[in-house]
Formats: sequence, C-alpha cells, structure tokens
Amino acid sequence: MIHISETLAIQTVEEFLTAEELAQLVKIMDAELRATGWRPRTQAETLPAPAAADEILRHATARALPAMRRGMPSVTADAPWKYIELAAGEEVPRHLDGIPEPDVRPRRLGRIGVTITAAEEGGQFYVETSSSPLPWTGKVLGEAEGYHPGTSLSRSLPHESLIAGHHYAEPDWLADAPTTRWITPAGAGVALVYGAQVIHGVTPVTRGQARRFVTDLTDGTP
Repeated sequence: MIHISETLAIQTVEEFLTAEELAQLVKIMDAELRATGWRPRTQAETLPAPAAADEILRHATARALPAMRRGMPSVTADAPWKYIELAAGEEVPRHLDGIPEPDVRPRRLGRIGVTITAAEEGGQFYVETSSSPLPWTGKVLGEAEGYHPGTSLSRSLPHESLIAGHHYAEPDWLADAPTTRWITPAGAGVALVYGAQVIHGVTPVTRGQARRFVTDLTDGTP
C-alpha cells in the first residue's frame, strides 16, 4: 500500500554510477550525438537513451534499489531512461510531475536523475517545499486505489509540458504558492531520487554544459 511519504521523499545514492560507468555513458552519448546530430530544440527537451546507455542505467538502478526502497518501499522498477543537456542560459523550470493515473499500474511514484557531466557553474538540481494548499487537488486516495487511506493527490505539471514550446508559463497554482527552495551540489554519478509529488527543477547553467539522464520510478507492471 503506497504511503504519501513515498511521493514526497527526497534521497540520494552517492555511488549510483561507478567511474567506469560514467566514462562509458559519456562515450556512448558523444558517439550518439555525432551520429544523429541531435540537439535540443528547446530547453529541457529529452532524447531517449541509446540502448547501451539504458542498459547501464537500468543495471545501476537495480543495484541501488534496496537503498532507494528504504524511503520508497513501493518502488520496484524504472522506466526507460532519457537524456537531457543544458547549455549556458538554459534551465529546467520548476515543475511537479505528479501521478497522472493514480489507480492504474504501473504508477509513477517518483523520479530519478543522474548527472554525467556537471556544468562549470550553475545547473544544480533543486526541490521546493511548501505548506500551501495550492499545489494540491483536494482529492484524497485510499485503499480502493492502492494507497494508504487519506493520501492527498497533487496537481500535475509534468516535465513533458516544459518542452511543448519555447514559451513556458507557470500555472497560477504553482506561481502563487509560497515555497522554500533547497539546492543540491550533488556531482556527477550521484543519483537524485525524489517523489512524484515534489516540486523541482534545475537552476540555469551559467558556464559550461550540464548533461543528465532522468526517468520515472514505478511500482512495476500490471
């Protein structure tokens, strides 16, 4: 039974990727970008990870799963990984992925991201906490949906909405909510794990380039 604390959890896995895995992922993506010529059309646009990269990342997730499940015991699997890169002046605007279909498995209970190349300045992941009711729908989940009784459901502004166009506008329920920002300096190879109902983003890159992989954490397959 899913508890709301899982969807609001924040944790790290400090040795999610080994030095060898980091080097392999950088090499794989360098080759992929040379071969395809892919470049993000808008900030925060993602690219499906090549098979070789996805295999490394999913192996790392399986290895780290016991540590992650201390805070998210309902998580059993990861979705296919995606690649994102941010150049100087680019960011991932703050957003809230949410749980779009809370009673349909596999459910997105959290997200996980790992940097393979950190920006020289900026490009840091952050979360925001708030006591405001604005980010919440008012709907409450319970045992019928597979949740601990009284589990609140947040609104949803998923990552995909950030890449729908060049002009990103926060909805009122997020823009008007008073929040406190927590920024992490976690470096390359450290996994950042956060619940699906956590507001988060990446600060603007001011020098260099940030290269990351991200995916959903789910409660498995139907």
